[in-house]
Amino acid sequence: MKARLYISPAFSILFMSTRPLTKPDPKLAAQGTADARPISAFMERHYLHFNAAALMDAAKAYKKHKADGKKMMVTLAGAMSTAELGKSLADMIRAGMIDIISCTGANLEEDVMNLVAHDHYERVPHYRDLTPKEERALLDRGMNRVTDTCIPEHEAFRRLEKHVLDLWTADDKSGNRRFPHQYFYEMIRSGVLEQYYQIDPKDSWMVAAAERDLPIICPGWEDSTLGNIFAGHCIVGDCKPQMMKSGIEYMMFLADWYTRNSGTDGIGFFQIGGGIAGDFPICVVPMLHQDLQRDSIPFWSYFCQISDSTTSFGSYSGAVPNEKITWGKLDIDTPKFIIESDATIVAPLIFAYILDL
Repeated sequence: MKARLYISPAFSILFMSTRPLTKPDPKLAAQGTADARPISAFMERHYLHFNAAALMDAAKAYKKHKADGKKMMVTLAGAMSTAELGKSLADMIRAGMIDIISCTGANLEEDVMNLVAHDHYERVPHYRDLTPKEERALLDRGMNRVTDTCIPEHEAFRRLEKHVLDLWTADDKSGNRRFPHQYFYEMIRSGVLEQYYQIDPKDSWMVAAAERDLPIICPGWEDSTLGNIFAGHCIVGDCKPQMMKSGIEYMMFLADWYTRNSGTDGIGFFQIGGGIAGDFPICVVPMLHQDLQRDSIPFWSYFCQISDSTTSFGSYSGAVPNEKITWGKLDIDTPKFIIESDATIVAPLIFAYILDL
């Protein structure tokens, strides 16, 4: 940060005067710091209680975790990519603040769909008032609604299908096998999608991940639009199911990655939402302990979940973190945080604080 010299009107002839300079005003110094990181400074001043305080505690602990040289997994559930979380998530990836991602198949594909078809998306702010007939009219237009945002089927889904099918059929003929996310990396790196780009690629978390060759875990990929499309092409004989690496193979990869990267202190776990994106990867630690008898493997060493789920009978997403101790996922002294709020509001603020914005 460049130093600033504050000169009041009374010192307009400062360099001609023999009057001694006053001591630096700490309020002005603080103002200079705030100017350099306005979002963080605002949060430090105002986010002092309740969920706001939990947000700050989690963000500060995340920064400390990374400053201590430990690695962090981020998990994405819900429609975070359609919510354009990629704008802040990409910055986190490029800054080295995320070391591995676990996400649903929907988040994997919808970030790239937004990249290539953003101008054709439609927002429906009055979605709560839509009648069944109006919903059907959206379907007939090929507009698939996610809360207040409609994804255009032709420009998004089919545009990607055309190019990924070429990769699927080529691999089927050659016997090559890949994970689902690796096909997205191939399309991004080859440049075949650049002709369609409708947003700045720096706002795509998948572009950032491809640049870093970031490890991705995508459990249950079959439960996604391209997963369904792949099944359809298998049914008509364009390719075979076994050419796609499976969820079991994702877990095998994760077991090896965790073992090689956890050291003696473990990996952090930052969970956005609930569901399989978080449930699947967090189980790698008890699997290593209980099923492979690797007693030296450390527990997850940081845990934070952003969720609007409440604790109820049988609710996993709403369960308090201490429940995970009983399953061998977290330890007694693992830093644990729950932020009960909307992740589309909370996650960008936490990322901004971590990046000193």
